[in-house]
Amino acid sequence: MTAFTVWQIIFWLSILGVAYIFLGYPLLVFALSRLRTLRTRKSANLEPVSVVLVGYNEAARLPAKIASVLASDDVYLIRELIVASDGSTDDTATVIAALHDPRIRLIAFPERRGKPSVLNDVIPQCQSEIIVLMDARQELDRRAIAELAANFADESVGVVSGELVFRSEGDVTTVSKGIGIYWRYEKFIRKCEGRFRSVPGATGALYALRRSLFRPIPPQTILDDVVIPMQAVTAGYRCLFEPAAIAFDHPSDSTTKESIRKRRTIAGAAQLIVDHPAWLLPWRNPIWFEFVSHKLMRLVSPLLLLVAAVANLWLASHPIYAALLIWHVAFYASALIGWWFQRAGRRSVLFGAQLMFVALNATTVAALWDALLGRFRATWQRT
Repeated sequence: MTAFTVWQIIFWLSILGVAYIFLGYPLLVFALSRLRTLRTRKSANLEPVSVVLVGYNEAARLPAKIASVLASDDVYLIRELIVASDGSTDDTATVIAALHDPRIRLIAFPERRGKPSVLNDVIPQCQSEIIVLMDARQELDRRAIAELAANFADESVGVVSGELVFRSEGDVTTVSKGIGIYWRYEKFIRKCEGRFRSVPGATGALYALRRSLFRPIPPQTILDDVVIPMQAVTAGYRCLFEPAAIAFDHPSDSTTKESIRKRRTIAGAAQLIVDHPAWLLPWRNPIWFEFVSHKLMRLVSPLLLLVAAVANLWLASHPIYAALLIWHVAFYASALIGWWFQRAGRRSVLFGAQLMFVALNATTVAALWDALLGRFRATWQRT
């Protein structure tokens, strides 16, 4: 076998690997969801729920958020709304006291420890079996809580994820455009996974779970919205994606802010390997195929892209690979143009997706470096 042939094999295996991660797996799980669709029994007779909102220094956002929750069409379902303050130093306690609503309960912790530790303490105190977890920032659709709760009439369901819908005001920047495209792509995958078997994770902004399935999670957990649903899945229950349970948000218009958020998320995916190695075993993880393909294989995407680029340079003397090298350069150049548009604060329809793809892989490298150095922080930074 010649060196030329070896480099050809390396090049095409790398390309096929990237293609499977970002295109092949979504198409495959879509096909599987069509061939084998699991039905979920819903009911109009809904159980009461406990709403839990964990935050740090969220006093400015809490009035609007709580008003959004209590504006639910099925507000009678809400037995209690717990605001868990993770060592806040602002006016959170004053804001809650001023609301004068017996359903709203503040649980204030004196020190900031991170969301996992707060959840470990708060969830066992909830009065309802169905617990709805949410963040302080997003506005809820009036039917969101009821749409989540309806799925728990099916005894096989352990966790139900809501849907995050981005609203854009005014001009859409290149970054916002890319985030919108990427998030629609993610939701497509999650819908297919939920129809086929289970989603390996939930939307952290809004999801619900059975209290009886919750087990304390490691205090330094970054992706609690993956670990908690996976606890339910490995216990034999399903994690669904409910597109009718909507939380509204605004996409970031800054590459830096989005990179910080994504870097933390990807480092959390690497942390899953360290903290939950049993999930890497097919006989221990009922949705091993989805978990590995969706959550873990993206970690090797930057390496595959680098290997493909090096192999393409080595093979550039051949006309076909010379043409592919031109495409390679054009793709990364378009991402650079997208970055320039973003820096200039200008709208771009053509380059948002390329910029998002390249930025995602660059962020993956940075996140893996964080993971290698053990930089797992459970406390979050406002973005």
